[in-house]
Amino acid sequence: MKTAKFGGSSLASSEQIRKVCDIITADTARRLVIVSAPGKRTSQDTKVTDLLIEAAEARLAHREGTAQMERVEERFVEISDGLGLATADVDPIVDDLRQRLSAPIDDEGLYLDTMKAAGEANCARLTAAFLRHQGADAHYIDPGEAGMILSDEPGNARVLQPSYGKLRALRDRSGITIFPGFFGYTEAGRLVTFPRGGSDITGAILAAAIDAELYENFTDVDSVFAANPRLVDTPRAVAEITYREMRELSYAGFSVFHDEALEPVVRAGIPVAVKNTNNPD
Repeated sequence: MKTAKFGGSSLASSEQIRKVCDIITADTARRLVIVSAPGKRTSQDTKVTDLLIEAAEARLAHREGTAQMERVEERFVEISDGLGLATADVDPIVDDLRQRLSAPIDDEGLYLDTMKAAGEANCARLTAAFLRHQGADAHYIDPGEAGMILSDEPGNARVLQPSYGKLRALRDRSGITIFPGFFGYTEAGRLVTFPRGGSDITGAILAAAIDAELYENFTDVDSVFAANPRLVDTPRAVAEITYREMRELSYAGFSVFHDEALEPVVRAGIPVAVKNTNNPD
């Protein structure tokens, strides 16, 4: 059983999500899939998570935040339409976004986390819906239902050890499980998020919890490179790299992995493969 995580650039549009779903269904071992929020479609675009933060900050500043949230709604409706999904698939997503925006603000940090997590949660719902539309046995699962228990630190949460035993049960689920990255719940049931880029952390935790044969991290580059391909022409691709080398790169600002995302797979001894959604082979 493999764990596959797809980053925001892999989920930025309906065209990209179609590619993701083709990759998922091409290998029956890919039964646990972690998704990020939709990222940028172009270099001038805005990530859904950033739009959600703008909406939350507007609400916290005693403005409505409606204009910012409408842009988020438009992104999800556009993706849904491009996938040929029914109104019944996207209407609950729009309702969820509006409910989050208008929710009572008892704690600003928790409110912000609830808003930020909407991108991953609803992208996972859309991905599962499209897989079912294609005839696959796919299901969305909420991290709370699955047992992703985190420390009570909004915006900077850490996984608690009991999570691993609970999450291991995901091995026994039938079909394809689509799991939203980036967030979980405290022992008291409050939604909290990992640091930004936390979908990588979610993926590594799940890979360790189910003792995956492989953790695949799909992004928009073909490989780990010896230099930044955005700064250096034709840098050398690194076919294999040790955990220690990868960790050093992540600490140095290497963008494929969040620096905390390696710890669970290192401890569990699970191999990691970096792959390109646009060139999966």
